[in-house]
Amino acid sequence: MSSDGAGRPILELRHVWKRYRLGHRIRGVTHKRTVKGEFNRLLERTGAKRRGLPAPGHVWALADVSLSVAEGEALGIIGANGGGKSTTLKLISRITEPWSGTVRTRGRVGSLIEIRSGIHPELTGRENIYLYGTVLGLRRRDIKRKFGQIVEFAELGPYIDTPVKRYSSGMEVRLGFSVAVHVDPDVLLVDEVLAVGDETFQRRCLERLDEMRTSGQTLVFVSHVMSDIERLCGRVVYLERGMVRAEGSPPEMIQLYGRDLAEGEPAG
Repeated sequence: MSSDGAGRPILELRHVWKRYRLGHRIRGVTHKRTVKGEFNRLLERTGAKRRGLPAPGHVWALADVSLSVAEGEALGIIGANGGGKSTTLKLISRITEPWSGTVRTRGRVGSLIEIRSGIHPELTGRENIYLYGTVLGLRRRDIKRKFGQIVEFAELGPYIDTPVKRYSSGMEVRLGFSVAVHVDPDVLLVDEVLAVGDETFQRRCLERLDEMRTSGQTLVFVSHVMSDIERLCGRVVYLERGMVRAEGSPPEMIQLYGRDLAEGEPAG
Protein backbone atom coordinates (compact mmCIF):
# COMPACT_ATOMS: atom_id res chain seq x y z
CA MET A 1 0.00 0.00 0.00
CA SER A 2 1.59 3.26 -1.03
CA SER A 3 0.96 6.73 0.29
CA ASP A 4 -0.38 9.56 -1.79
CA GLY A 5 2.14 12.08 -0.46
CA ALA A 6 4.68 13.70 -2.72
CA GLY A 7 7.71 12.87 -0.56
CA ARG A 8 9.58 9.58 -0.29
CA PRO A 9 8.42 7.10 2.38
CA ILE A 10 9.67 7.95 5.86
CA LEU A 11 8.08 4.88 7.43
CA GLU A 12 6.84 1.57 6.05
CA LEU A 13 5.14 -1.55 7.34
CA ARG A 14 5.36 -4.53 5.03
CA HIS A 15 3.20 -7.63 5.63
CA VAL A 16 3.34 -7.12 9.38
CA TRP A 17 1.85 -9.70 11.71
CA LYS A 18 1.70 -9.21 15.47
CA ARG A 19 0.18 -11.59 17.97
CA TYR A 20 -0.29 -11.47 21.72
CA ARG A 21 -0.63 -14.32 24.17
CA LEU A 22 -3.96 -14.50 25.94
CA GLY A 23 -3.68 -14.60 29.74
CA HIS A 24 -0.43 -14.15 31.67
CA ARG A 25 2.99 -15.74 31.56
CA ILE A 26 3.92 -17.68 34.67
CA ARG A 27 6.68 -15.89 36.55
CA GLY A 28 9.98 -17.68 36.87
CA VAL A 29 9.30 -20.04 33.96
CA THR A 30 11.78 -19.84 31.10
CA HIS A 31 11.61 -21.65 27.79
CA LYS A 32 14.78 -23.13 26.32
CA ARG A 33 15.40 -22.30 22.68
CA THR A 34 16.39 -25.41 20.72
CA VAL A 35 16.91 -26.13 17.02
CA LYS A 36 13.85 -28.39 17.04
CA GLY A 37 11.80 -25.75 18.85
CA GLU A 38 12.82 -23.02 16.43
CA PHE A 39 12.02 -25.28 13.46
CA ASN A 40 8.57 -26.05 14.88
CA ARG A 41 7.95 -22.34 15.48
CA LEU A 42 8.91 -21.62 11.86
CA LEU A 43 6.43 -24.25 10.62
CA GLU A 44 3.75 -22.87 12.94
CA ARG A 45 4.43 -19.33 11.72
CA THR A 46 4.19 -20.32 8.07
CA GLY A 47 1.01 -22.33 8.61
CA ALA A 48 -0.63 -19.70 10.81
CA LYS A 49 0.01 -16.96 8.25
CA ARG A 50 -1.31 -19.13 5.43
CA ARG A 51 -4.52 -19.92 7.32
CA GLY A 52 -4.80 -16.48 8.91
CA LEU A 53 -5.24 -18.14 12.30
CA PRO A 54 -3.18 -17.54 15.45
CA ALA A 55 -1.79 -20.39 17.52
CA PRO A 56 -4.02 -21.62 20.37
CA GLY A 57 -3.93 -19.18 23.28
CA HIS A 58 -2.95 -16.23 21.06
CA VAL A 59 -4.76 -13.49 19.19
CA TRP A 60 -3.72 -11.48 16.15
CA ALA A 61 -3.37 -7.78 16.93
CA LEU A 62 -2.27 -7.16 13.33
CA ALA A 63 -2.65 -9.56 10.42
CA ASP A 64 -0.68 -8.91 7.21
CA VAL A 65 -0.76 -5.12 7.48
CA SER A 66 1.13 -3.06 4.90
CA LEU A 67 1.20 0.72 4.80
CA SER A 68 3.62 3.54 4.12
CA VAL A 69 3.77 7.20 5.05
CA ALA A 70 5.47 9.79 2.89
CA GLU A 71 7.80 12.38 4.30
CA GLY A 72 5.70 15.38 5.31
CA GLU A 73 2.41 13.49 5.24
CA ALA A 74 -0.22 13.53 7.99
CA LEU A 75 -1.79 10.07 8.26
CA GLY A 76 -4.82 9.33 10.41
CA ILE A 77 -5.59 5.84 11.73
CA ILE A 78 -9.14 5.08 12.81
CA GLY A 79 -11.09 2.03 13.92
CA ALA A 80 -12.88 0.46 16.85
CA ASN A 81 -11.12 -0.52 20.07
CA GLY A 82 -9.07 -3.64 19.44
CA GLY A 83 -8.66 -2.84 15.76
CA GLY A 84 -4.84 -2.59 15.95
CA LYS A 85 -4.31 1.18 16.04
CA SER A 86 -2.14 1.41 19.17
CA THR A 87 -0.25 -1.75 18.23
CA THR A 88 0.68 -0.13 14.91
CA LEU A 89 2.12 2.92 16.68
CA LYS A 90 4.00 0.75 19.19
CA LEU A 91 5.62 -1.16 16.33
CA ILE A 92 6.66 2.06 14.58
CA SER A 93 8.14 3.46 17.82
CA ARG A 94 9.93 0.13 18.58
CA ILE A 95 8.11 -0.36 21.88
CA THR A 96 7.36 -3.85 20.57
CA GLU A 97 8.57 -5.92 17.62
CA PRO A 98 6.54 -7.63 14.87
CA TRP A 99 5.98 -11.36 14.96
CA SER A 100 6.56 -11.35 11.22
CA GLY A 101 7.11 -8.73 8.52
CA THR A 102 9.20 -5.57 8.50
CA VAL A 103 8.89 -2.08 9.97
CA ARG A 104 11.23 0.60 8.62
CA THR A 105 11.58 4.22 9.73
CA ARG A 106 13.93 7.04 8.86
CA GLY A 107 15.02 9.74 11.28
CA ARG A 108 13.89 10.48 14.84
CA VAL A 109 10.52 9.15 15.94
CA GLY A 110 8.77 11.02 18.75
CA SER A 111 5.82 9.28 20.33
CA LEU A 112 2.98 10.13 22.63
CA ILE A 113 1.22 6.79 22.78
CA GLU A 114 0.59 6.33 26.48
CA ILE A 115 0.43 8.86 29.30
CA ARG A 116 3.99 8.03 30.38
CA SER A 117 5.51 7.69 26.90
CA GLY A 118 9.14 8.72 27.30
CA ILE A 119 8.54 9.88 30.88
CA HIS A 120 10.12 8.32 34.00
CA PRO A 121 7.94 8.84 37.11
CA GLU A 122 10.87 8.91 39.57
CA LEU A 123 12.63 11.76 37.75
CA THR A 124 11.68 15.42 37.89
CA GLY A 125 10.11 17.25 34.98
CA ARG A 126 13.46 18.91 34.26
CA GLU A 127 15.32 15.58 34.26
CA ASN A 128 12.71 14.01 32.01
CA ILE A 129 13.09 16.77 29.43
CA TYR A 130 16.81 16.05 29.17
CA LEU A 131 16.30 12.29 29.25
CA TYR A 132 13.69 12.19 26.48
CA GLY A 133 15.63 14.64 24.34
CA THR A 134 18.77 12.52 24.70
CA VAL A 135 16.87 9.35 23.79
CA LEU A 136 15.75 11.07 20.59
CA GLY A 137 19.37 11.87 19.75
CA LEU A 138 19.58 15.55 20.68
CA ARG A 139 22.70 17.06 22.20
CA ARG A 140 22.45 18.57 25.66
CA ARG A 141 23.05 22.07 24.34
CA ASP A 142 20.15 21.69 21.89
CA ILE A 143 17.84 20.54 24.68
CA LYS A 144 18.98 23.42 26.84
CA ARG A 145 18.17 25.86 24.05
CA LYS A 146 14.62 24.52 23.79
CA PHE A 147 14.10 24.00 27.53
CA GLY A 148 12.28 27.29 28.15
CA GLN A 149 9.86 26.71 25.26
CA ILE A 150 9.05 23.22 26.52
CA VAL A 151 8.31 24.38 30.06
CA GLU A 152 6.28 27.37 28.87
CA PHE A 153 4.10 25.28 26.56
CA ALA A 154 3.50 22.65 29.27
CA GLU A 155 2.70 25.38 31.84
CA LEU A 156 4.64 23.46 34.50
CA GLY A 157 7.08 26.16 35.63
CA PRO A 158 6.43 25.88 39.41
CA TYR A 159 6.55 22.06 39.24
CA ILE A 160 9.43 21.46 36.86
CA ASP A 161 11.75 20.25 39.66
CA THR A 162 9.07 18.02 41.23
CA PRO A 163 9.18 14.24 40.58
CA VAL A 164 6.72 13.32 37.86
CA LYS A 165 5.15 10.63 40.06
CA ARG A 166 3.51 13.51 41.94
CA TYR A 167 2.00 14.98 38.76
CA SER A 168 -1.63 14.48 37.81
CA SER A 169 -2.28 12.53 34.60
CA GLY A 170 -3.05 15.82 32.84
CA MET A 171 0.27 17.30 33.93
CA GLU A 172 2.12 14.23 32.66
CA VAL A 173 0.43 14.56 29.28
CA ARG A 174 1.33 18.24 29.09
CA LEU A 175 4.99 17.45 29.82
CA GLY A 176 5.16 14.50 27.41
CA PHE A 177 3.44 16.32 24.58
CA SER A 178 5.53 19.46 25.01
CA VAL A 179 8.79 17.51 24.90
CA ALA A 180 7.64 15.42 21.93
CA VAL A 181 6.74 18.41 19.75
CA HIS A 182 9.68 20.65 20.68
CA VAL A 183 12.53 18.21 20.05
CA ASP A 184 11.75 18.35 16.30
CA PRO A 185 11.10 14.65 15.59
CA ASP A 186 11.08 13.60 11.94
CA VAL A 187 7.95 11.55 12.67
CA LEU A 188 5.51 12.26 15.50
CA LEU A 189 3.12 9.53 16.66
CA VAL A 190 0.10 10.63 18.69
CA ASP A 191 -2.50 8.31 20.21
CA GLU A 192 -5.62 9.04 22.26
CA VAL A 193 -3.67 10.44 25.24
CA LEU A 194 -4.67 14.03 24.43
CA ALA A 195 -8.16 13.20 25.69
CA VAL A 196 -6.71 13.23 29.23
CA GLY A 197 -5.88 16.95 29.11
CA ASP A 198 -8.31 19.78 29.71
CA GLU A 199 -10.15 21.40 26.82
CA THR A 200 -7.86 24.43 26.64
CA PHE A 201 -4.73 22.31 26.44
CA GLN A 202 -6.30 19.98 23.87
CA ARG A 203 -7.00 23.00 21.67
CA ARG A 204 -3.39 24.20 22.03
CA CYS A 205 -2.11 20.71 21.17
CA LEU A 206 -4.22 20.58 18.02
CA GLU A 207 -3.00 24.02 17.00
CA ARG A 208 0.59 22.88 17.51
CA LEU A 209 0.01 19.72 15.47
CA ASP A 210 -1.55 21.87 12.76
CA GLU A 211 1.60 24.02 12.69
CA MET A 212 3.81 20.94 12.44
CA ARG A 213 1.70 19.55 9.61
CA THR A 214 1.78 22.76 7.59
CA SER A 215 5.55 23.09 8.13
CA GLY A 216 6.08 19.67 6.53
CA GLN A 217 6.71 17.41 9.53
CA THR A 218 5.34 13.88 9.36
CA LEU A 219 2.43 12.99 11.64
CA VAL A 220 0.68 9.71 12.41
CA PHE A 221 -2.44 10.48 14.41
CA VAL A 222 -4.84 8.05 16.11
CA SER A 223 -8.12 9.34 17.45
CA HIS A 224 -11.79 8.52 17.93
CA VAL A 225 -12.58 12.22 17.46
CA MET A 226 -13.40 12.34 13.77
CA SER A 227 -13.37 16.15 13.59
CA ASP A 228 -9.70 16.10 14.70
CA ILE A 229 -8.87 13.41 12.12
CA GLU A 230 -10.49 15.48 9.38
CA ARG A 231 -8.74 18.65 10.54
CA LEU A 232 -5.22 17.25 10.72
CA CYS A 233 -4.95 14.38 8.25
CA GLY A 234 -4.72 14.21 4.49
CA ARG A 235 -5.17 10.43 4.32
CA VAL A 236 -6.77 7.89 6.63
CA VAL A 237 -6.24 4.15 7.16
CA TYR A 238 -9.19 2.33 8.69
CA LEU A 239 -8.14 -0.74 10.72
CA GLU A 240 -10.62 -3.46 11.63
CA ARG A 241 -9.80 -6.63 13.58
CA GLY A 242 -6.08 -6.11 12.96
CA MET A 243 -6.42 -5.70 9.20
CA VAL A 244 -6.65 -2.76 6.81
CA ARG A 245 -10.36 -2.39 6.12
CA ALA A 246 -9.85 0.52 3.72
CA GLU A 247 -7.83 3.67 3.12
CA GLY A 248 -8.64 6.98 1.48
CA SER A 249 -9.58 10.57 2.15
CA PRO A 250 -10.77 11.54 5.64
CA PRO A 251 -14.40 12.19 4.58
CA GLU A 252 -14.63 8.82 2.78
CA MET A 253 -13.12 6.82 5.65
CA ILE A 254 -15.08 8.65 8.34
CA GLN A 255 -18.30 7.97 6.44
CA LEU A 256 -17.41 4.28 6.01
CA TYR A 257 -16.46 3.91 9.67
CA GLY A 258 -19.68 5.62 10.77
CA ARG A 259 -21.72 3.32 8.53
CA ASP A 260 -19.97 0.25 9.96
CA LEU A 261 -20.61 1.45 13.50
CA ALA A 262 -24.28 1.99 12.74
CA GLU A 263 -24.50 -1.54 11.29
CA GLY A 264 -22.51 -3.02 14.17
CA GLU A 265 -19.72 -4.29 11.94
CA PRO A 266 -16.40 -3.40 13.64
CA ALA A 267 -15.29 -5.63 16.49
CA GLY A 268 -14.65 -3.87 19.80
